[in-house]
Amino acid sequence: MARLHINLPEKFLFSTDIAVRISDLNYGGHVGNDTMLTLLQEARMQFYRSLGFKDETSFEGTVGQIIIDAAVQYKAESFLGDVLVIKIAADDFTKFGFDLLYEVKNKSTGQEIARAKTGIVCFDYQKRKMTWVPEALASNLQPT
Repeated sequence: MARLHINLPEKFLFSTDIAVRISDLNYGGHVGNDTMLTLLQEARMQFYRSLGFKDETSFEGTVGQIIIDAAVQYKAESFLGDVLVIKIAADDFTKFGFDLLYEVKNKSTGQEIARAKTGIVCFDYQKRKMTWVPEALASNLQPT
């Protein structure tokens, strides 16, 4: 069976630390697969706020984003009290969207916990349809 493989870039646009909470654990005692997507969403929200946006639905007027796909490649377990360093990069740009790539590592050990990708499409929440990536966002997604 073919396995998912996510290639990460050398340069990232943003990095944040997020601590693993008790509510992030599943019955196996480690971060659950569903929770990883929530941790990535938190990192994404912090990234957008660092760019000056209020949230994921407020890039420009009624234009925000929707997630059209998501993939996570797990590398190791993460446990209560771990601090995760989540880095974000952008790639695969189109006029309507882009991919965000994530690297998740344990801050104290440096061990890679996961890699992920979310496909992003810009969406006009008032018109309820896809729209072009606003320049205010696009200009901030290129690595320096």
